[in-house]
Amino acid sequence: MGSLQCPTPSKLQFAVLYMALALGSLGVGGTRFTIATMGADQFDKPKDQEMFFIWYFLALYLANAISLTAIIYIQDNVSWGVAFVICVVANAIALILFLSGKRFYRRIKPNGNPFVRLLCVGFAAFQKRNVSGTFGYQDYNYGSIEAANILKDGPSNRFRFLTRAALKTESDDTQSSGSNAKSWKLCTVEEVEDLKTILKIMPLWSSNILLSTTIGMLNNLSVLQVLTMDRHLGPHFKIPAGSFVVFNLLAMALSILIIDRFLHPIWKKFIPHWTLTPLRRIWIGHVINIIAMIGSVLIEMRRLHAVRTNHLTKQPSSVVPISSLWLAVPLTIVGISEGFHFPGQIVLYYQGFPKSLKNTSTAMIALLIGIGYYASTGIIDLVRRTTGWLPDNLNDGRMDNVYWLLAAIGGVNLGYHLVCAKLFKHENIEKPNDPVGDLPN
Repeated sequence: MGSLQCPTPSKLQFAVLYMALALGSLGVGGTRFTIATMGADQFDKPKDQEMFFIWYFLALYLANAISLTAIIYIQDNVSWGVAFVICVVANAIALILFLSGKRFYRRIKPNGNPFVRLLCVGFAAFQKRNVSGTFGYQDYNYGSIEAANILKDGPSNRFRFLTRAALKTESDDTQSSGSNAKSWKLCTVEEVEDLKTILKIMPLWSSNILLSTTIGMLNNLSVLQVLTMDRHLGPHFKIPAGSFVVFNLLAMALSILIIDRFLHPIWKKFIPHWTLTPLRRIWIGHVINIIAMIGSVLIEMRRLHAVRTNHLTKQPSSVVPISSLWLAVPLTIVGISEGFHFPGQIVLYYQGFPKSLKNTSTAMIALLIGIGYYASTGIIDLVRRTTGWLPDNLNDGRMDNVYWLLAAIGGVNLGYHLVCAKLFKHENIEKPNDPVGDLPN
């Protein structure tokens, strides 16, 4: 940065750079997953919604693969300016196409802030924590006759302490105007059930955080490994280290296509009593992810063996005589893993969340990925502080032990996930007699 050819950036230039990154992150966060929800809202049948998610994320990851190959190639060999212009033009075309179909879209009418209503449920339930007795269907606030007809069985039995939030007491104004029905003292049964649904699904959601963490660590550590290995593809072409993640993206895109077009129909034909439900897709993804971590262990052991054989332990800048394409194997396996669990999670959250939180449902994946990647940074820092596995000179380290650690984390997390899945009864997706699918014994 401080060389004569490239002077140190000024504070203004840094400010512009960080502002651009912030705006880009804001744009991605506001469109990548919420637009998926909007697309699914155009369909009525859960099967059609699931199909849309599959094709949407197939297109998304193929586009990511193109950006990590073609755009990076242009940046390295033509100009960064040309690459940015291409990105701007692509975004402009996408915006025009999106707006051109505006009059055809089915748009869900906003109905207030759902998070405030959920907070009201907790507050109202706490206020009525001392209310006791036996209550019937007529003792609860339904908000409207239509809602009362839909919830004709009354509140559910799970999380019964929250049911008090919809309980009508003498201190509540229960006249038809419903003025207090929107207050912090009395909620509707539907609002209570919405919060119960969120609480029911959150343990299952949390079981995928460490899954995202291990994927983030594998992607980051693979780049470090690539930099020490032979990246030549033929005598003249050298693969950019940052482009290796394309193996992950392509594997995920292809596995989504293969699972949907081939594996799922075959599975349905030969094993009709054991369908490939979203929950099954998720735990299969967990298992494949663990296999990828073990594969990374074996490849790193092979790399370290080449380091010792060629006496490169104390030569951090040297190239280890082993092809970096070996790293495509675990990256591809992780991509297959994501092809199973990623669409499964999207469908599970979208169809499992209450109607008032449909937009939030798909954004939960973005939150999951964000937490996972931050956690991966924390684990790497912890490993560097407490062990000698990840020194600056990887040739003198033990990255294979790090991958063993990730495999162990994945195994423990798989057990936690299966427990959460066993306790989870998903009425919207699974059959009544098959709530979570037959989990492995």
